[in-house]
Amino acid sequence: MPATIAPPTATAPDPRRWWTLGVLCLSLLVIGIDNTILNVALPTLERDLGASASQLQWIVDAYMLVFAGLLLTAGALGDRFGRKRALNIGLLIFGAGSAWSAMAGSAESLIAARALMGVGGAFIMPSTLSILTATFPAGERARAIGIWAAVAGLGIVIGPLSGGWLLEHASWHAVFVVNLPFVVATLIAGRWLVRESRDPGAGRLDLLGFALSITGLTALVWAIIEAPSTGWTDPAILGAFGLAAVALGLFAAWELRAPAPMLDVRLFRKRRFSAASIAISLMFFAMFGTIFFLTQYLQLVLGFSALEAGVRVMPVAAGLIIGGPLSARLAQRIGTKLVVAGGLVLVAGGLSILSLAEVGSSYGIVAASLSVFGMGLGLAMAPATDSIMGALPVAKASVGSAVNDATRTTGGALGVAVLGSLLSSHYRGAMESVTHALPDAAADAARDSLAGALVVGGRIGGQAGARLTETAQSAFVGGMHTAVLVAAGIALAGALIALVALPAREADTEPAPAPAAAPEAVVA
Repeated sequence: MPATIAPPTATAPDPRRWWTLGVLCLSLLVIGIDNTILNVALPTLERDLGASASQLQWIVDAYMLVFAGLLLTAGALGDRFGRKRALNIGLLIFGAGSAWSAMAGSAESLIAARALMGVGGAFIMPSTLSILTATFPAGERARAIGIWAAVAGLGIVIGPLSGGWLLEHASWHAVFVVNLPFVVATLIAGRWLVRESRDPGAGRLDLLGFALSITGLTALVWAIIEAPSTGWTDPAILGAFGLAAVALGLFAAWELRAPAPMLDVRLFRKRRFSAASIAISLMFFAMFGTIFFLTQYLQLVLGFSALEAGVRVMPVAAGLIIGGPLSARLAQRIGTKLVVAGGLVLVAGGLSILSLAEVGSSYGIVAASLSVFGMGLGLAMAPATDSIMGALPVAKASVGSAVNDATRTTGGALGVAVLGSLLSSHYRGAMESVTHALPDAAADAARDSLAGALVVGGRIGGQAGARLTETAQSAFVGGMHTAVLVAAGIALAGALIALVALPAREADTEPAPAPAAAPEAVVA
């Protein structure tokens, strides 16, 4: 039986901690690669599975919906029953979902498999950050989180690059099979290198809190995802938003009086916690929404193959890899407030550059945009994450990490929904004038998506087909301009919030509202 030992002290930190970080980063890489590898495969999935634009969005968003709905519950279970155990369970479920995705024969089957992967991801993501927080002493934690954030950026570049290569040399099925070696390697390495830890003061399971958080977060993300296609004023959408508001409101009220709350909602009174959460949410709004249509621009407008498009997304990851570790040193010198705000200003600047891209533009504009964009994300992400995690006692690290991940996921889902809706509305409006004379099926396909219009244009051929193709590409780029400028405005709003509300340093914040936690229980 493993022996329970005292946790490492500030003077004697865990000697395996940097190896532990490597295992955690490998776990994070599994998720990062999967989400970005899928974006490159979307045009292929549309063709091979006959997926509609709505189904393509759900292939991406089914994962987000389940992931977001289960995050707080998965984080609380990790704190109670063991974070390493939660990580391993998540990896096993994620691997099973990946295998199912690789064998999917229809868009509906792939959507269901992606939902199962979301269950696994909901256990993996909070566990990586909570284990990091429990393993590293406070003096090294910011640096470790900077590396953790940089690896998230590495996943962004490896995903499109490996996805493009696999699509070119194998098939879309391989983009899911590639997850399995990562899962196996992480499970094996974690067996010896990751220390088990949990909250020793955990009380009874907060079953009502679990139910309310799952209901509220799932309803919120579902409404955000469905609103662009159904309509923001549709009764079902309004009902889902209402359900989310009621469930999350009841969750907050219950957590204030629960004998053993899964989340002390009084933490949101802390500016360090709440302002950083908002900044991360707006950051991921811009990032997920932009990457969703950027890969389509590179392939369907500029004409790059899937592999070439993957290579050309590399500058954003380069910026993240540089900015992540650099942010910890800058935050020590000038404070978290200025680093997070400055990073978000760079994000807005990178998006503004992308608004200059046209149908016949060179790749240079995209490269410059992604470089600035990635550097901004790298600078802002790590210190904002450190602010969230530093505002909680270590015993509640998994729940704190789940809050951090919930803000990322909700922001990302909102970004895909809102920016995708803006682009789609502009595209469909611009296509009306050139599709009215086409047969109904062809007109619907051309108005539904740029990929559909290119297929219809190729079938028509001649000057009429070329005119349809040119109009569709111009319509897509016009919608992209609107979307990236809105994303830039959102990033600037996040920068303003950081400047106004985020304390410069930990010492500037008010005391934590929760009582001091019991010493962390650590199992060798």
